[in-house]
Amino acid sequence: MGRMPELSHRRRMLVLGICCMSLLIVSLDNTVLNVALPSMQRDLHATTSGLQWTIDAYTLVLASLLMLAGSTADRIGRKRVFMAGLVVFTVGSLLCSLAPSLELLIVFRMVQAVGGSMLNPVAMSIITNTFTDARERARAIGVWGAVVGISMAAGPLVGGLLVQSVSWRSIFWINLPVGLAALLLTLRFVPESRAPRARRPDPVGQLLVIALFGSLTYAIIEAPESGAGPVAPFAAVAVAALLALLRYERRRVEPLIDLRFFRSAPFSGATVIAVGAFAALGGFLFLSTLYLQNVRGLDALHAGLWMLPMAVPTFLCAPLSGRLVGTRGPRLPLLIAGTAMTASGVLFAVFEAETTNATLVLGYVLFGIGFGFVNAPITNTAVSGMPRTQAGVAAAVASTSRQLGQTLGVAVVGAVLASGIGSSPYRQAFVPAARPGWWILTGCGLAVLVLGLLTSGSWARRTAEETSRRLESAEIREAVGATGRS
Repeated sequence: MGRMPELSHRRRMLVLGICCMSLLIVSLDNTVLNVALPSMQRDLHATTSGLQWTIDAYTLVLASLLMLAGSTADRIGRKRVFMAGLVVFTVGSLLCSLAPSLELLIVFRMVQAVGGSMLNPVAMSIITNTFTDARERARAIGVWGAVVGISMAAGPLVGGLLVQSVSWRSIFWINLPVGLAALLLTLRFVPESRAPRARRPDPVGQLLVIALFGSLTYAIIEAPESGAGPVAPFAAVAVAALLALLRYERRRVEPLIDLRFFRSAPFSGATVIAVGAFAALGGFLFLSTLYLQNVRGLDALHAGLWMLPMAVPTFLCAPLSGRLVGTRGPRLPLLIAGTAMTASGVLFAVFEAETTNATLVLGYVLFGIGFGFVNAPITNTAVSGMPRTQAGVAAAVASTSRQLGQTLGVAVVGAVLASGIGSSPYRQAFVPAARPGWWILTGCGLAVLVLGLLTSGSWARRTAEETSRRLESAEIREAVGATGRS
């Protein structure tokens, strides 16, 4: 019952399609929500930190639970966990659309995220085990990346249309039919699979991860309004949780986060690149949406249209990036991504790209190209060097890094913006207050570029092979030990 049965080409494509449906609703949810922020702000009387929480409550829970969901699926069955995720996510979406207050909306977003955490890493695990040929797998992951591109392209437009014609509540309705269809198709067509030898639960590691991510995000978001004093205990909890996690996980036989993975330079690089790239995305969408609607005074639909110069290149470059990874490896896509994202940040930070239409479009196009190229190499690099039995855990670490990046991007850039604006008039203060945020995004782009260069050469590949060999021999030893004990 470990591995999946060998499926026909048509059936494999169908499984890929079903997995991509789940990715679409989870990804679409974030991009659609961004366009609705100003409308929610008016309706629910939210502050900047309130808006940050509507995004970060979701990405934070997602980041905290992804690895637990990945290892649980390996243990009790991927199809079962995937279907549970679809049910919880769809119900969470319905609750969000009915939320009477900002506080309840944030709670329901967390419910949604519990479901979402069971979708992406589990779907990636299903894909990795369905597509056994390395080339076919790289192409499948390219399609997976393109779906993120589709959600980036469609999200702002669909969100704008719905907010404009119905209300912000309607953005959560999209998930209901897609979630239901994906559930019925999974029941019918996706075969059940488990890891041959599943990892044991690690509740202490899980609690430390939640404490680390939660307290860190809280400290960053609340600092501008509350000041350093009230958030200092949360910062201290974050540091203590990190140190405890590093110490505890190293000693466990089957840890939640296997620190041995990080001996592989490509894996470590992919993890940090994912944090940097998605922090840039989170910050970019947050600043752009508030600027277009609250400063330029555009309605949600026109703000969505303005995001197209960023969304279309993302959509077009993602499959191209997947093909490049399949034929030439991850280095070139990562270098293109880092260069384009850095150039976009510089354009906003130095030349105040917001102030003229031409530079605004150019900044959006550059960011879209960069983000389009970054996704496929992250996923492929994280999974490719690992033993197949560890693919689910490795993919979960990559997904966690993405969500953590987005959480931190919104938290840090939002906090910088809030403290820059202070009590000044919003429209006049926005562009100068946003400049430090754009510098942070430039730094993220630069990190993608430098790490892409460092962790994709022959030395890096050797560390990945060595790590894979060590993990496989450790697995064999543990399996032999377990057999001896039984």
